[in-house]
Amino acid sequence: MVRAGQPFHSRVFRMDEDFRYGIIGTGMMGVEHIENINAIPGAGVAAISDPFAGSRETGAAAVDGDPLVFEDHRDLLEQDLDAVVLASPNMTHIEILRDVLATDMAVLVEKPLCTTVQDCAEVVTLADQRDALVWVGLEYRYMPPVASLIEELHRGTTGNIHMISIREHRFPFLDKVGNWNRLSANTGGTLVEKCCHFFDLMNLLSGANPTRVMASGGQDVNHLDETYNGQPSDILDNAYVIVEYDNGVRAMLDLCMFAEATHNQEEISIIGDKGKLEALIPENRLYVGRRGEHWIGGVEGQIISDDSIPYEGQHHGSSFVEHTRFIEAVRTGSAPEITVHDGLLSVAIGAAAHRSIDERRPVDMAEVLPSPTA
Repeated sequence: MVRAGQPFHSRVFRMDEDFRYGIIGTGMMGVEHIENINAIPGAGVAAISDPFAGSRETGAAAVDGDPLVFEDHRDLLEQDLDAVVLASPNMTHIEILRDVLATDMAVLVEKPLCTTVQDCAEVVTLADQRDALVWVGLEYRYMPPVASLIEELHRGTTGNIHMISIREHRFPFLDKVGNWNRLSANTGGTLVEKCCHFFDLMNLLSGANPTRVMASGGQDVNHLDETYNGQPSDILDNAYVIVEYDNGVRAMLDLCMFAEATHNQEEISIIGDKGKLEALIPENRLYVGRRGEHWIGGVEGQIISDDSIPYEGQHHGSSFVEHTRFIEAVRTGSAPEITVHDGLLSVAIGAAAHRSIDERRPVDMAEVLPSPTA
């Protein structure tokens, strides 16, 4: 393994050779990545690591083949691998990334990049100092109805956009090893852990920089009677977040995590002076409404599917698409489609939203983002 401060040379790929992954963290999301990789021709999981025996056993059983199994991620990084996926608990990302980014391996980091803006900024610095690819796993961009919505936006269907609205009404946080996700200190807080996906989409759709965040939220239903090592669960289970952008676009998130009695989990809409786009998930329907042509109740939706996705998994095929694009970028030496800078900004909006809730005031992004000279 190449250590920090040592020079390294990026690998030259033959396009027909197998792509060897290592998976760091084989809990629920690690296994999800394994199952997606199993479905990609020419790719496979060669090694896994996890400090918990049960997770190692589950991860190894999910692999198509006989992977090397390690307790310590540093042993995995000594192996002959083409890329690693970091899917360990959020609060471990910064320490593990310091080791991963000292190698010449490409890495796909599960969201959120880190739990704090400060740690994300450190990762950005480390990533900018190396040649190997660093890709942040904000895969919601690749859900077929969302991808189609983005394509329609780029066609100019909405005209000049003014409003973005994202609603997620879903189930509570799932059980994980030790229920580490019940404490904000471990996750970065709900609006970082869960909602960085949506803030990334807002940034992408607006095509602008966020300037101010206003939020209201609380923990009203879920995990109220749970404690961990004497600490009560402090995870928000509902919130409204408004984000303002420097081009005048306003975006809103409506989050509820005790709303599993619903038809669609996610509803994403973009409204401009010429029309409205709306994607519904898991209905997987896209509505394209044009002012002057359509009226309320008269917009016909289209079911969006992608027959090229053989494995849908937990995220409607988006993780499969992400891995195929990640592999292509590594093999061709292309830039990542989702950068560490994207990862930092998605975390920073979540951090600003939490500060807005805690301090009951609007928060300028300049208050949470690292200064240009930092």
